[in-house]
Amino acid sequence: MNIKTLIIMGLATAVTACDSINEPIIGRNNLKIENRRMTPEALWALGRLADVQVSPDAQKILYGVTYYSVEQNLSNREIFVVNTDGSDNKQITLSAKSEYAAKWVKNGSKVAFLSAESGETQIWEMNPDGTNRKQITNHKGGISDFLYSPDNSKILFIAEVKYGERTADIYPDLPKSSGKIVNDLMFKHWDEWVESVPHPFIVDYDGEKVTGERDILQGEPYECPMKPFGGVEQIAFSPDSKTIAYTCRKKTGLEYAISTNSDIYLYDIAAGKTVKNLTEGMMGYDINPAFSPDGTRIAFQSMERDGCESDKNRLMIIELATGERTDVSKGWDQSCEQFVWDNSGQNIYLISCQHGTIQIYNADIKAKVFKQITVGQHDFEQIAMADNQIVAVRHSMSAPNDIYIVNPTSGEQRQITFENKHLLEQMDFGNVEERWMKTVDDKQMHVWVIYPPHFDPNKKYPTLLYCEGGPQSPVSQFWSYRWNFQIMAANDYIIVAPNRRGLYGFGSEWLEEISGDYGGLCMQDYFTAIDTYSKEPWVDTEHLGCVGASFGGYSVYWIAGHHEKRFKAFIAHDGMFNFEQQYLETEEMWFENHDIGGPFWDKENEVAQRSYANSPHLFVDKWDTPILCIHGEKDYRILASQGMAAFSAAKLRGVPAELLIFPDENHWVLQPQNGILWQRTFFKWLDKWLK
Repeated sequence: MNIKTLIIMGLATAVTACDSINEPIIGRNNLKIENRRMTPEALWALGRLADVQVSPDAQKILYGVTYYSVEQNLSNREIFVVNTDGSDNKQITLSAKSEYAAKWVKNGSKVAFLSAESGETQIWEMNPDGTNRKQITNHKGGISDFLYSPDNSKILFIAEVKYGERTADIYPDLPKSSGKIVNDLMFKHWDEWVESVPHPFIVDYDGEKVTGERDILQGEPYECPMKPFGGVEQIAFSPDSKTIAYTCRKKTGLEYAISTNSDIYLYDIAAGKTVKNLTEGMMGYDINPAFSPDGTRIAFQSMERDGCESDKNRLMIIELATGERTDVSKGWDQSCEQFVWDNSGQNIYLISCQHGTIQIYNADIKAKVFKQITVGQHDFEQIAMADNQIVAVRHSMSAPNDIYIVNPTSGEQRQITFENKHLLEQMDFGNVEERWMKTVDDKQMHVWVIYPPHFDPNKKYPTLLYCEGGPQSPVSQFWSYRWNFQIMAANDYIIVAPNRRGLYGFGSEWLEEISGDYGGLCMQDYFTAIDTYSKEPWVDTEHLGCVGASFGGYSVYWIAGHHEKRFKAFIAHDGMFNFEQQYLETEEMWFENHDIGGPFWDKENEVAQRSYANSPHLFVDKWDTPILCIHGEKDYRILASQGMAAFSAAKLRGVPAELLIFPDENHWVLQPQNGILWQRTFFKWLDKWLK
């Protein structure tokens, strides 16, 4: 998944968490931290900053911060504004209801935002100082995001529309039946039963009220934006406010389940119809259109192959007058994440992962030359332009999100928000070290090593091998509120986190080597990382652990049957245990067909048969090490039956095992008390077997 996806997911969580207007306001936490060590409670006390929006005059920045209350098991999101020079930082909302998705509108004279203050999530406006709040929309069922047209005469918003037949539609005399009649694939997705899809609606706006509501995809059973992670970034107004470019995969059921082929469409507002598919014949993901400042071109991200969800993300530009498409990133062996045009329309600034960090780059469109702007041990997750400077959200393994101003010429970075300074200055963090290790096939592998605070090289430390998920998510300088390396280090563990085969940031060849070969070199890379680092005198080789989630959870299950007594404890979260079971249980079949190679019944398919031969459940007879299995029952990507089966297998084998199951969590752990329970269970298990 991409970095913006995680922001949208966090915002959605914040909105649904505050259900009652009578709840006390959850705001900045002033927790006192003892012993200068990070704890689960300290981790959940941190404010989570995201969603930067620059004012039209480039003088001010809007952003949101989500705060959590472990006691109430709730969250609340507030909106802030700060000058681009870092001065006059103000909180402009203060309520028990989350305000989010804030945007500058009406040439910066107003701020529009989403709030459920009236009972359903609607668009509101207020002054830039937070005064004079006014509800703008009243769409039944609520709204998930929105855009104002550049001339402010239209508002586009995202809302759910009914998809397919419900049981009560078929049998009206059984309105209370909970049964669901299914006759096609994609009946579930990520963490929900598919009974609705998001559609973009457009309304006329006179500055006071909205009228003339119409569904851009009226009568079409397709998603726009695309679930589960797509947001309003998949839609754009043209600078003249006459046209909308939108992303859509116009497929349903089985066809949807096996294909990633989305396209960019143009919608003529005055005519009220879609007029053109701009990416006809381009077979992979085509997403996130952005008009050039003069409106003559659209830039977008594009993956080349249908069914490959982790292909190289190309930066494409299409000339609207001629339809000519240009791959600006051709010859550049990196992947484009979020991007933004500069004011001249001659350059695009973007973020891209390279060698374990995510940095800012400049793309000279005419010359097709990419220049790295920033360096350092950190990741950028969002960028925006403010005249001749870049506004960016940055984090690292040692610091959560804050806003930085970046000079696009020199790359100089200046921090202008300090959201969690009062908490971070109470904690000591361990050193993060970069290493390169030789693999079994004589290639160089990048590895992060994270040390405990106050590391003493004369002592011996239990050490954890961290297995990354994705499978293609890079081990960059990410800051996680679950898989947080600094809280592991604070518990006196050394963490070895390799960028094994199959990850972005090391070229296409390295990225491609995992697909169809889950039990191959990528697994040998894990052994290379832990074996190489274990030669250090401070590693307690008698107390090594192995942990991971998703593909990392699969890795743990696989390693448990192949590790030859290297490890003394395992933890697998949401991992694949039985590949044949996984093929028929998951929803996005394109992933299984590409990465596993196809169905297990295709006996002539050598790639698929090699994959199924490496299913972890086939090696349970070699399991001999304590294992903790964690899973969420709302995880429809990798069903909870996988974790339950692994736990049962361990117990039947006589291997010490524990199962932590969350009936109300999906592939993540989003609720505060569940997050605390996760951390406590995680470290209790490791401490029991490694200390």
